[in-house]
Amino acid sequence: MKVGIGLPAAVPGVDATTIGTWAAEAEGAGFASVGVIDRLVYDNLEPLTALAAAAARTERVELLTTVLNVGWRANPVLLAKQLASVDLLSGGRLTAGLGLGGWPEDFAASHVPTSGAGARLRATLTTMRRVWAGELSGQGGPMTRLPAGRPGLLFGGLVPAAHQRAATEGQGWVAPLMGRQLLADGTAAVRQAWADAGRGGEPRIVTGRYFSLGSSAGAVADEYLRHYYGEAGFPIARADTLTSTEQIEDELDHLIEAGVSDLVLYPSSADLDQVALLAAALDRHASRLVAAR
Repeated sequence: MKVGIGLPAAVPGVDATTIGTWAAEAEGAGFASVGVIDRLVYDNLEPLTALAAAAARTERVELLTTVLNVGWRANPVLLAKQLASVDLLSGGRLTAGLGLGGWPEDFAASHVPTSGAGARLRATLTTMRRVWAGELSGQGGPMTRLPAGRPGLLFGGLVPAAHQRAATEGQGWVAPLMGRQLLADGTAAVRQAWADAGRGGEPRIVTGRYFSLGSSAGAVADEYLRHYYGEAGFPIARADTLTSTEQIEDELDHLIEAGVSDLVLYPSSADLDQVALLAAALDRHASRLVAAR
């Protein structure tokens, strides 16, 4: 299982100029990826912009969206160009996990109805692939600099249509950042759909967890998750949040057993020491696995 770390782009009050440094530290610490989550009406950095900043300070790590919400993004040509631009800037390191989005205020602010989001996603994919294939032209000719076949795509969602899309339209599925049963059920459904589609190999199964380490780890996590999810969503989010090395090791064991291929651990704090603390916890887990062989 590859393990990445989230950028603190959605942590309230983050100093935006530290995003590049965070990404560089993450790459230096050996993380496989840096990731972003997505909100519109929230005090976060726009996720693709944050990934562009990370791309400028790194050379190796994969850039992941888990997920980018497409349901309220009404201009698929612009979205295709934004995704392709990050992919070009990073030398082909972007993998875009796409979803519909679940926050009603994001749809309202975009003047897009929540109904019909699935159909809009299908139409968006069709248009974006035309853009990436250089099929759109204007003054100066076609947009041929955009990378055909890139970026890599993953899909989120909990309904059968989402599982089918993950198995047939991309590299695999992005599971929610919480909920072991949701992960188990979705993984089984996507693998079945993958096999039914006659695809070789295995789908990528990508998920995330929130973490907080160091002094006052639990209080820091509580403050962040209450801010992001509100009191109603807080208990669900907090249940799977990792606030000790031991919890991280236990969750890694479970996710490996569950067949997760990629894990992104999202910080509750923008303090750079979180990168080193998490890297140390992962090293401890890796050493334990080696010793157990």
